[in-house]
Amino acid sequence: MDIHSHLLAGLDDGVKSLEEAIDVINDLVEMGFEKLVTTPHVMNDTYRNEPTGIQNGLTELEQHLANNGINIELQAAAEYYLDEFLYARIINKESLLTFGDKYLLFETNFISEPLQMKEFIFQASSQGYRLVLAHPERYGYMTMEKAEDLRNRGVFFQLNSLSIGGMYSKSVRKMALQLIDKGWVDFLGSDCHNPVQSKILKALQKNKHYQRACSLSLLNNTL
Repeated sequence: MDIHSHLLAGLDDGVKSLEEAIDVINDLVEMGFEKLVTTPHVMNDTYRNEPTGIQNGLTELEQHLANNGINIELQAAAEYYLDEFLYARIINKESLLTFGDKYLLFETNFISEPLQMKEFIFQASSQGYRLVLAHPERYGYMTMEKAEDLRNRGVFFQLNSLSIGGMYSKSVRKMALQLIDKGWVDFLGSDCHNPVQSKILKALQKNKHYQRACSLSLLNNTL
């Protein structure tokens, strides 16, 4: 099961059309995926996606899959950007999109740890959310010490499979391998935005580090 992708056309920086979405999904099906959670960005300044619009996009994609005879279970959640607006939504106890047992996927800026990170974790966790940090290996501020602290606070880690192949940078790949070595990977995610990335992901299947990541006690298949 893949728990991170951007397959609802027009909602964010992911696929640009239903046809692109079908192309990516066909690649994921060929890799053996039977269930996908697609997670459009929710960012106050850029992608102000709300549950109704996301659900409408999901319904349209499901119909397109049915019309093309593609059999795969699809659901939608979101990838929330941690800033003062998301923090306010938690404080105000607004309903947020989750997957599985109230798993909430979130990301941060790539340069520095958000000032409200620890308080956000505390407040969201106290409301029963099970926080999943998207691609921790990609953040410039991330160290193994910070990673350990976040895990001690109950945050789950979702590693991007594409990081293992070095798609983003050598430093991101290095951090990804360190997290795998420590066993600090709870979910693997494709984070596919387009068919180019899904083709790269297909080629990664025989990579020994990817196979090692897949052998960890991942939560993907418990959902």
